[in-house]
Amino acid sequence: MKSIYKNNIRNIAIIAHVDHGKTTLVDSMLKFSNVFDPRDNPGQLIMDSNPQERERGITILAKHTSINFNDVKINIIDTPGHVDFSGEIQRTINMADGCLLVVDAFDGPMPQTRYVLAEALKNGLHTVVVINKIDRDSANISNTIESIQDLFLDLATEEKQLDFPIVYSSAVQGYSIKNLNDPKVDMKPLFETIIENIPPPNANQNANLQMLTTALDYDNHLGSIAIGRVFNGTLHKSMHATLIGQNNEVKEFQIDKLFTFSNLRRQETDHVIAGDIAAISGTNDFAIGDTISSIDNPKPLNRISIEKPTVKMTFGVNTSPFAGQDGKHATSRILWNRLVDELKTNVSLKIEKTSHPDEFFVSGRGELHLSVLIENMRREKLEFQVSKPNVITHTKNNILYEPYELLTIDTKNEYIGPLTEELSKRLATLVDIKNDDNNDSIRHIYQIPTRGLIGLRNFFLRITRGNGFMNTEIIEPKPLKGELKTSRSGAIISTETGTATAYSIRSIQEHGELFISPQTLVYEGMIIGKQNKPSDLNVNVCKEKKLTNQRSSTSDIVEHINIHVEFSLDESLSFISNDELIEVTPKVFRIRKKILKSNQREKELKNKSKNSNF
Repeated sequence: MKSIYKNNIRNIAIIAHVDHGKTTLVDSMLKFSNVFDPRDNPGQLIMDSNPQERERGITILAKHTSINFNDVKINIIDTPGHVDFSGEIQRTINMADGCLLVVDAFDGPMPQTRYVLAEALKNGLHTVVVINKIDRDSANISNTIESIQDLFLDLATEEKQLDFPIVYSSAVQGYSIKNLNDPKVDMKPLFETIIENIPPPNANQNANLQMLTTALDYDNHLGSIAIGRVFNGTLHKSMHATLIGQNNEVKEFQIDKLFTFSNLRRQETDHVIAGDIAAISGTNDFAIGDTISSIDNPKPLNRISIEKPTVKMTFGVNTSPFAGQDGKHATSRILWNRLVDELKTNVSLKIEKTSHPDEFFVSGRGELHLSVLIENMRREKLEFQVSKPNVITHTKNNILYEPYELLTIDTKNEYIGPLTEELSKRLATLVDIKNDDNNDSIRHIYQIPTRGLIGLRNFFLRITRGNGFMNTEIIEPKPLKGELKTSRSGAIISTETGTATAYSIRSIQEHGELFISPQTLVYEGMIIGKQNKPSDLNVNVCKEKKLTNQRSSTSDIVEHINIHVEFSLDESLSFISNDELIEVTPKVFRIRKKILKSNQREKELKNKSKNSNF
């Protein structure tokens, strides 16, 4: 059947490394298109509506908007720039015909840019390169262009992909230019380049209906909403259609509401033609990858291919003595149902039941991917507990393989010594070194097992004091070999349930760093600090000083209490060992031993020691 190009539509994904200005660029495009009322103050990071996106400074969820320029509708999909959210990235690429590759004028293309661009080129997307932040004094445009050309030489699947237009921009200042000597006015040159170089959709609105579901939403009144691109045919409000599922099972339903995207909102419409992006309601059975097709001749589209998870951990019912005090005490049924609901939209996630009815395996694309899920559930007022993340291995030809990643570190020379020492403990192998002639910085590139990356980011930030960047790219798995040399010291563990006293803390703090302050509620088996020695230390932190007639119990103590360490979720995940858990509540994170009672832990340790001797 003859294809028809819809010249008044462009579908583009925006690809960029974290902190290269992708979301700010989308904001500038929206502002230029007069989406907002002059009286509005939209602020910055308009597309990053998720609270965690604003807090972490990254894009987590792919989002859609559209802008009209010279009677052409440009559908924009703002995509994650972190490889942990590759499921979102791969869904986005299926909706687009082209992409904007946003690159920092100083940093150049980074590892995660490489991963997403490789996916885009593999899927035949046409590319417009945007060199952003050219207003900065540190911008090195000539070196950046050279690095981009090298990147395309490595990744291009066709010769024509090596010929790409370049637009220069400052998203913060709201301008783009085609040539460096052009006047810096507004974002018009970028829009013109998009229309000239990104092809319109190759689709036929008179053909058999085919829409691929690439995202899901939910409305309290409408129920489940499927979002995706109409590849062929035309969607009509109230029409009868078929939903083709994972195993090609077919279910008939009637489209209730039909939407298209206009500016930052979904706009109800009577029809959506092939090539455009639509949102529909009518059944709660939608799943990502399903095809919506016609009644008389249903034909499925190829389902979205998502890379397999690399890291897994357990999610379990909160079994601490304080369970249910801070939020909703999630039963195993509530916890399982919440994880099942997550699968509807989080396509990179995998969940499995374990031999314990109150624990479930949750697998994802990385430590960050899973920590975002944990934080979302915590903000929903749920209480639960999670284990240390561990990598997923697989066997091939009787050889055990583990996931590997390419690690790129950019920092000052003075920090390289301790970083190199730590990376050697994590089984990293140096691949390349690049010096920056313009300043005192250096780039080291390593191959490292994914298990060696767990907890590395927090160590890196602490050692470099924030003066550096650390990025990863997934590469081919390698045979499992060697043991990580952990630098984790022993835990300080409470032997009592009660309230921590200043008197006890004063004597205990000499043994290491504490995670609690006086008057903190603690329970037996809760980890309240880390010791200066490798072994664990059991302490009574609830012990009170006996009162006398001469002085107060706290008058000579309070001024000697050290400031306690307060871990974030990511820091807690990096800290814990395999025999420990994090108790997650809406108010606090508590680190604890899996076995709370000290005598039972000692018995377990003796049993393991006996078994290892046989």
